[in-house]
Amino acid sequence: MTARSALRRYMLVSFLTWLPTGLQMTVMVLLMSERGLGLAEIGLATMVFSVVTVSLELPTGGLSDVVGRRVVLAASAAFTVAALVLMSVSTTFWMFLASGVLKGVARALSSGPATSWYVDTLHAVEGREADLKPGLAKGAMMESVALCTGVLGGGCLPLLVPSSLMFPLAAPPLAGVVAAAALLVVVLFALPEPARARRSLGGVLREVPATVVGGVRLAAGAPVLRRMMGAAAVSGLMLVSVELLTPGRLAELAGTAERGSLFYAVVAALGFAGSAAGSALAPRTAALAGGSARGAMAGTLLSALAVAALAATSSLDGLAGTASAGVAYVVLFVGAAITSVLCLELTHNAVTAAERTTVTSTGSLALQGGSAVGNLALGALAAQAGLAWAWTVVVVVLLASVLFFVRLPVAQGSSPAQAPRARSGSG
Repeated sequence: MTARSALRRYMLVSFLTWLPTGLQMTVMVLLMSERGLGLAEIGLATMVFSVVTVSLELPTGGLSDVVGRRVVLAASAAFTVAALVLMSVSTTFWMFLASGVLKGVARALSSGPATSWYVDTLHAVEGREADLKPGLAKGAMMESVALCTGVLGGGCLPLLVPSSLMFPLAAPPLAGVVAAAALLVVVLFALPEPARARRSLGGVLREVPATVVGGVRLAAGAPVLRRMMGAAAVSGLMLVSVELLTPGRLAELAGTAERGSLFYAVVAALGFAGSAAGSALAPRTAALAGGSARGAMAGTLLSALAVAALAATSSLDGLAGTASAGVAYVVLFVGAAITSVLCLELTHNAVTAAERTTVTSTGSLALQGGSAVGNLALGALAAQAGLAWAWTVVVVVLLASVLFFVRLPVAQGSSPAQAPRARSGSG
């Protein structure tokens, strides 16, 4: 296995992991509605996905660190196949609820193992001094490309499939089944791992909790990781601020909910494209800024500028309002992707293979925690004081979060060759 071969496989797995999500994203609510579910039932069926994902995030991360990346990724692909097959044929609330549970299990299982496999493989080939930025950037770029492709494809497929062949809205999740099946084949045959000692079921059940506890303690105790968890929480707050508030803003600008939905689908696709561009720019940004920490600061400042533009233009109407919102949305995702890739590199340089996926799962939980706070606080604030004030609060939090990257301590898990980079980016 060479570094180039590992990168190609990592990029393919990253693309195939997120393509099913993009494909079913645009039709999920419409499919449930057309099959007779009310808004309350749709909300509950959607919520169960988040609850299951959050509940299993750390246990599945620990499982990956104990039994291996390939086994967990293969299980994720299999659960995705089952979830989307069930989703495509669901006709009742309970069937959609079961599909949401399966999708939640699949998402939790997929959180981190592919990246951990790539980092482990690159370290085995090039040593701990290997530069992770280019590969992590390309993997993140492929995830965004998959989401962009999936959203556009999922929106078009129902228009292309004859209703005599199948229910048109079921076509995107069935296309996701094909992508997930392809992922399963790739994972089983193209992701070699070092042989692991055979473990009994009882041994695995004992090791996973211990691994989870050790990983969480490390994330809470290591100065670099504590800061990365804080940055992830702020990222979650920022992302939910646009996901929660932008659709209503675009509907207001478009004049109707239907046209606003179309505008948001286009803007979301452009946002994923911006995220892909930001991921590709991350290594160059770090080089220009003088280190990964300073590059992450630059990405955070760019995102803050974009949110400030959303706040400043929230009173504009017509074409000017639509254009400014769209541009700001795309720029925000460019900045967010730059920060995300460089924070991921800093995180992986601070851990070893033994707790790698558990720690990245902890970061995912921190992001979801920030999202939960945003959902609770920003919606209420926007309703009471307006969009501009809600986005202004996000700008203030983003600017304060830059301090996470100032004088960033040297990661304990880093090799000596990585240490100077961490210091030079500390500001």
